Amino acid sequence: MFESSPRRRFIAGMFTAGAAAAPAAAAPQTPSGALNVRDFGAVPDGVSLTTAALQQAIDACARAGGGTVYFPAGRYLSGTLFLKSRVTVHLAAGATLVGSKNLSDYPVTVAALRSYTDNYTDKSLIYAENVEDVAIHGRGAIDGQGAAFKGPYKVRPYMIRVINCRNVSVRDLTIVDSPMWVQHYLACENVIIDGIAVHSRVNGNNDGIDIDGCQKVRIANCEISSGDDAIVLKSTLDRPCRDVSITNCVLSTACNALKLGTESNGGFENIVISNCTIYDTRLSGIALELVDGGVEDRVIVSNITMNNVSNPIFIRLGNRARPFQEGGARPGMGKLRNIIISNVLATGADGAGCSITGLAGHPAENITLENIRLSFRGGGTRKDAAREVPEEAEKYPEYQMFGVLPAYGFYCRHVRDLTLRNVHTAFATPDERPALVADDVENLKLLQCDGFTPPAAGPAIRLVNVKGAFVHGCRAPAGTRTFLRVEGAATANVCLMANDLSAAEKAVETADGVRREAVILEGNRGAA
Repeated sequence: MFESSPRRRFIAGMFTAGAAAAPAAAAPQTPSGALNVRDFGAVPDGVSLTTAALQQAIDACARAGGGTVYFPAGRYLSGTLFLKSRVTVHLAAGATLVGSKNLSDYPVTVAALRSYTDNYTDKSLIYAENVEDVAIHGRGAIDGQGAAFKGPYKVRPYMIRVINCRNVSVRDLTIVDSPMWVQHYLACENVIIDGIAVHSRVNGNNDGIDIDGCQKVRIANCEISSGDDAIVLKSTLDRPCRDVSITNCVLSTACNALKLGTESNGGFENIVISNCTIYDTRLSGIALELVDGGVEDRVIVSNITMNNVSNPIFIRLGNRARPFQEGGARPGMGKLRNIIISNVLATGADGAGCSITGLAGHPAENITLENIRLSFRGGGTRKDAAREVPEEAEKYPEYQMFGVLPAYGFYCRHVRDLTLRNVHTAFATPDERPALVADDVENLKLLQCDGFTPPAAGPAIRLVNVKGAFVHGCRAPAGTRTFLRVEGAATANVCLMANDLSAAEKAVETADGVRREAVILEGNRGAA
């Protein structure tokens, strides 16, 4: 028999002792190669200001060539922290970076890259500029204590501000209670925001995520409840927001859920938004706006559900023409074109209606809405149906900007190449407005639209000065009094072909001044 070694006797003793008492829980271990902020003197009590210790840890990590700065569980009270290249800040589960309530703990930081946002803020809790390969990760949280800050923009810091950086990653965090915008990414390239939660409704301007003049951006799997726009793309400087993908997000906001604009100086190109659910939103679910010059081109929005969202879809080309620098030259008229919105299901919209509008001589172009099913509150009157809608070229864009629209579903004006395919609209209480009004629209296509719930009075569809319309494969629902009313001396080439209009009391009604040859009916059922 072999004699027991000291190591074997020690292990056996551990098991024997374990029968009498459980061992004490081991202290959390710092991940291999990471720098623990507590080793630099950071105090995790949420009371002691520990900015200097946290910054020392970040700086030491950067001097070593990069790595991870580790925050174990605890609350770390801090003012502004400056991120450095190749440094990952990791907030472990149970760790919270807490923003100081004292404005003097946020030094004024003026970005070298200038944009209109210089007018908004010069302070932030986490700041990075001209760095690369930076990340904020972990199952921990960032708490801005935003309710403590009162007053205009510059006395309310941002939570995260990242400017002119490459390879930025923010993952898995919970971010709460910002004094101002929650996150601002300006002129960055290759940004990934994945799996974060944002809960911030304690102050004004609580945008969830602001992507501003950036390229190659991926936002995915985020849950946002915000006091201002949930996810908003901007271009507050002279470069476009380009190559952006937003997917698999759950959004609720006191403003707009998915928004491009208002600042649009550099424009928006190659934007894809998909697979999002939106609920309890005060303004628009989808808001595509261009009012400060620039070009909005190649935007696809698909697979969106909405409940209790006041306005499902708002598209606006305007001319506020605000320069991207204070005192700079006003931008020229912008262009909004090549937009596809598909597979949208919305219930609980209010009674104002949706709009797609450009300006006279400057139409929005190439707009397609496909597989859309929307339910509105209703309640519109004949007076609402007859009202003249002001142009409001320079007005701040919001879906309420025109008041109650003449259509309960879609009001479309100054648009070229507009296609509505398989679009359904309904209302909860009786409405006397048409489902669709098209005014100064060129090349309109209505295809397989058999779900325009007819109004209590008047036509289901009203065309005013429309040049070139093709209505095909549509069906007038039961109860339709007039399927289509055509108005305006400029109306031409309105063709209805292969539609089932048998349920309508009247298929087409033409107003005085419309030329007889302007409307063509071919092969329609019940159109005599």
